[in-house]
Amino acid sequence: MKLRTLILSAVIIVAACVSACVSPAAKPYETPALGDYFKDTTSGVKTGGVEMVTINTPKGKFRVWTKKLGNSPTMKLLLLNGGPGATHEYFECMESFLPAKGIELIYYDQLGCGNSDNPKDTSMWDLPRYVEEVEQVRQALHLDKDNFYLLGHSWGGILATEYALKYQAHLKGLIISNMMVSCPDYGKYSEVLAKQMDPKVLSQIRDIEAKRDFANPNYMGLLQPNFYEKHILRMPSAEWPEPVTRSLGKTNQSLYVTMQGPSEFGIAGKLTTWDRKKEIKGLAVPTLSIGGEYDTMDPKHMAWIATQVQNGSYLYCKNGSHMSMYDDQQTYMRGLSRFITGVNNGLKKVEL
Repeated sequence: MKLRTLILSAVIIVAACVSACVSPAAKPYETPALGDYFKDTTSGVKTGGVEMVTINTPKGKFRVWTKKLGNSPTMKLLLLNGGPGATHEYFECMESFLPAKGIELIYYDQLGCGNSDNPKDTSMWDLPRYVEEVEQVRQALHLDKDNFYLLGHSWGGILATEYALKYQAHLKGLIISNMMVSCPDYGKYSEVLAKQMDPKVLSQIRDIEAKRDFANPNYMGLLQPNFYEKHILRMPSAEWPEPVTRSLGKTNQSLYVTMQGPSEFGIAGKLTTWDRKKEIKGLAVPTLSIGGEYDTMDPKHMAWIATQVQNGSYLYCKNGSHMSMYDDQQTYMRGLSRFITGVNNGLKKVEL
């Protein structure tokens, strides 16, 4: 009888210790009720979540467009589009997945893109200035280390990386989607992909590039089926999802050519020498790197990123290309959701 009492007392003590040692952050996140998620907490005239944010620049004040979908106190995902110069619209596919996990989406058109002001001044197409723009948007939308996840895709991945290197203290989680952290390495990888092309097609492309005849309709006519449909989005271009064609159709060519160059087939713009392979070791914020097998970016490099940051996770989309959120959609969205909710539950690294 005494032994039974001692055992029962030990069990009670152990249970009490376990209960006391489990932090609130370790408790599984509970998806908010529908009414809570869609509750509009703004005051004044309702705009469906749209907010124009005024930013200060060396050339004066401008306004950039943002739109919030959902309401989560701990998981707010700000999206940085690629291009450079495309729009937020190709991220609309996320609405079919992330709200169900209670993740708040924040669309944002960078200056010169989509619904935001366009100063039509190439001197403003500059990476450090865009970093400060993102910081001003963060402040205006009241994002902080307790709720702020930043996802940058393609060029947006460069911007997100550069932002995190300066302002990671404000981040809860960082997602570098389909982007390397070295443009020289990106340029080298484009040569790897070039060798996979039909030599006759490659010769024609090289000839047009040598003449800098980028307006030649044959240039895109060659790139579309032989490169874009294999490495940008792996389906016939006539079947590309409408949000993609709508977004890319609005691309600011001035911004695109200034930063990237005239084609996705390699890089030739202001970003040509950008390289942060050494610096990313200083990133302590939980970081997810996403790569696709058929990407214009080297998936091995993107896997390597996760080993270099202090708290890295890697999501490999085996059927995906540069737009893995479409051509390997289930893998991409499942992994992204697990990362965000995992970090929200207190994890620094997430198995995907």
